[in-house]
Amino acid sequence: MFGLSELAIILVVVIAVLCAKKLPELARSAGKSARILKAEARAARDEDDPATARVIRGETVTPGSAEPKDRGTPQPRP
Repeated sequence: MFGLSELAIILVVVIAVLCAKKLPELARSAGKSARILKAEARAARDEDDPATARVIRGETVTPGSAEPKDRGTPQPRP
């Protein structure tokens, strides 16, 4: 009887023979998907990187001190 590896090889050959016209399109689609996945993973990694974190200017309140009176309006910069 055939083993699992022989059946897998036969299955790959049968798919290659039956789908020969669609293989370039499938390979192109798989390549695009891999590029998109790689770009998204890189973007997610860069987003989590603290060295490139965005800085949002605001008021600093130390623990135990009073809250600023007017928090909604921005203060002019000197």
